[in-house]
Amino acid sequence: MAIAIMCSGGDSAGMNPAIKTFVERALVHDEKPYLIYDGLEGLIDNKISLASYQDVSNIVHRGGTILRSSRSKRFFEYKYRKIAYENLQTLGIDKLVVLGGDGSFRAMGQFYEDFRVNFVGVPSTIDNDIFGTDYCLGVDTALNVIRVSIDQIRDTASSFRRAFVIETMGRDCGYLALVSSVTSGAEVCIIPELKYDLKSLGNRLKSQIENGRIYALCIVSEGAKVTDKVAKWIEEDVGMQARVTILGHTQRGGNPTVYDRLMAFKFSRMAVDKLLSDDKSHEVIVFKDSKFEFVSIEYINSGKYQIEPELLTLADRMVQ
Repeated sequence: MAIAIMCSGGDSAGMNPAIKTFVERALVHDEKPYLIYDGLEGLIDNKISLASYQDVSNIVHRGGTILRSSRSKRFFEYKYRKIAYENLQTLGIDKLVVLGGDGSFRAMGQFYEDFRVNFVGVPSTIDNDIFGTDYCLGVDTALNVIRVSIDQIRDTASSFRRAFVIETMGRDCGYLALVSSVTSGAEVCIIPELKYDLKSLGNRLKSQIENGRIYALCIVSEGAKVTDKVAKWIEEDVGMQARVTILGHTQRGGNPTVYDRLMAFKFSRMAVDKLLSDDKSHEVIVFKDSKFEFVSIEYINSGKYQIEPELLTLADRMVQ
């Protein structure tokens, strides 16, 4: 039998290094490595190819994923999952490495229940919002993309005596906004996980302006859904010109950082080795308390990710 890898859901930097490691590790073990293109949609449409070293050369430094990705509504219908299973059977594939997030893992959990196709999930999302793991592939690169953007915005903010409201991605999780706020020295941080007091923040900012402050940085998580409200508050209550910058999908791109490349190598290698040594695997590899471990898909789907309390306390000065 053979082994395959696919990406599902949002792309993240580090996927390509993981794909490279997957192919090379499989070949070392004399396994046939297959690449599934276009995620779950490609699994249904049989976009599956046998891989060689040449297919994964010159990709370790590239952002995104050479396999491309997708979100598939069809896969949640049994008849399409059956087609996907038959495609794998035809090629003799009985093991999958899946780079994705919680939605992808739920889909694979159902796939395992239906057809007992072994898989290992690798947490891959810049949102860093998967329950059970402290780190997801692509987060460090996204944080560095945000850092560069904030540093550049600070230049123009100080030149025009303005406040900038910078919206980060993260879906319903404020991790990216929180870490970026702390490490950029922002004045305001608005995330779903923390209550904020605009009146208190306004009084503090006005006092600082009277004492020489010429700009302000306000980092807002998209999940808070208050970006325009914060900009209006700055202009009307604080009395400073405000501009909004939505970083958007730039945060998903860029060369993978050294840390994300290293994590990709470790995640992928351990995933392949697990599948080759366990013929009943339907787990996710996580990074928890500075070590890797395998946990059940049921555990991953049983809770909601929460930012560690100690990290949340670092934003105290930016919410009130």
